[in-house]
Amino acid sequence: MSSMNMHLFRDKFKSHFRHRDQFQISDCELRIANLNPKSEIRNPKSEIQIVRWCWLFSCWILICLTASCQRSTGGAAPATETASRSEGAVSASPSPDLTERPRIVALGDSLTAGYGLDISQSYPALLQKRLDEKGYRYEVINAGISGDTSAGGLSRLEWALQGNVRFLILELGANDGLRGLPVAEMKKNLAQIIEQAQSKNVTVILAGMEAPPNYGEDYTRQFRQAFRDLARHYNVKLIPFFLQGVAGLASLNQADGIHPNLEGTRIVMENVWRVLEPLLEQPGG
Repeated sequence: MSSMNMHLFRDKFKSHFRHRDQFQISDCELRIANLNPKSEIRNPKSEIQIVRWCWLFSCWILICLTASCQRSTGGAAPATETASRSEGAVSASPSPDLTERPRIVALGDSLTAGYGLDISQSYPALLQKRLDEKGYRYEVINAGISGDTSAGGLSRLEWALQGNVRFLILELGANDGLRGLPVAEMKKNLAQIIEQAQSKNVTVILAGMEAPPNYGEDYTRQFRQAFRDLARHYNVKLIPFFLQGVAGLASLNQADGIHPNLEGTRIVMENVWRVLEPLLEQPGG
């Protein structure tokens, strides 16, 4: 090994460590590579270096074995990802007798999740209570995630539609409007959600939304019309305005003026109930 190559070799490995005293290679040590293997040289630094290389090689083998195991198991998702997904959909009723019931999935954002309320006060929970009182045997799944957009709902749809799902209450788009996202993109995302649900014979109820006026009259009009167009094109039931009778009323909203309080949520549930009930299988039917 030439003198220049020895210097390059030394500098290359020194660059992998933050401090010089963590890893020092002398020219004498590097010359070992050119000595006769039969020569007996007792160099403490060289022995330490051998131990370090053995440790690095062992780590490399361990990484390869781990990657091989992951491939053989089909690349299972990390536990943290599974946990975060599980938090996004919960049964709206604590009743244990729900395993055999067909499902009503409420897919939405914070308005569905029950932002600022106890989970038992969210509209899906109130809907579950109404169903139980009326003798309907359905399980309501709260698949609302605060801050979600139409794109977010589409990305988790397959997971949300697992099981015996009969109805999908689709409440998304409010956050698209608050952020001024293109109406065409929102409409496309909602269309894909409806199509995928209908391909699984799931009845879709679409919740209409209104955009804030600060983006202009054209945006507000196009936003409102998108829900009507989708309902007509896919022949799905439409809740004209999800927050009808609640929006803009301080007494029915939380301090932020956006999310309904408990009284406002009860009205929202009635808005949903008026459209949903005629579609339900009658008790005892």
